Amino acid sequence: QVQLVESGGGSVQAGGSLRLSCAASGITFRRNCMGWFRQAPGKEREGVAAIVVGASMPIYADSVKGRFTISQDIANNTVYLQMNSLKSEDTAMYYCAYKAALTCSRRSSDFDIWGQGTQVTVSS
Repeated sequence: QVQLVESGGGSVQAGGSLRLSCAASGITFRRNCMGWFRQAPGKEREGVAAIVVGASMPIYADSVKGRFTISQDIANNTVYLQMNSLKSEDTAMYYCAYKAALTCSRRSSDFDIWGQGTQVTVSS
């Protein structure tokens, strides 16, 4: 069964940190693209970070560069998003997604499989 399951969301004060996890099953994890996206109410879905598992340097949205880090645990088919120095504008539902390709992008339309999302709320 193809599945992406996110966890780790929650409520935090501005300046705080959270680490999101995305456990993948039923997909070829290595050498395909895993991405993190977010969507706030009334806004378009934004690609936050993405990486080709085991194969490439990550890419980030300018809004999160220097604060967020995407990483991977190949042995456990899991990708993480470490979020530091959180701001109120980071408040959103966060999704992980899978793109069956050796190249990555931050366009949501490029991704094939999505998780159910995990809520991140940052209070100022």
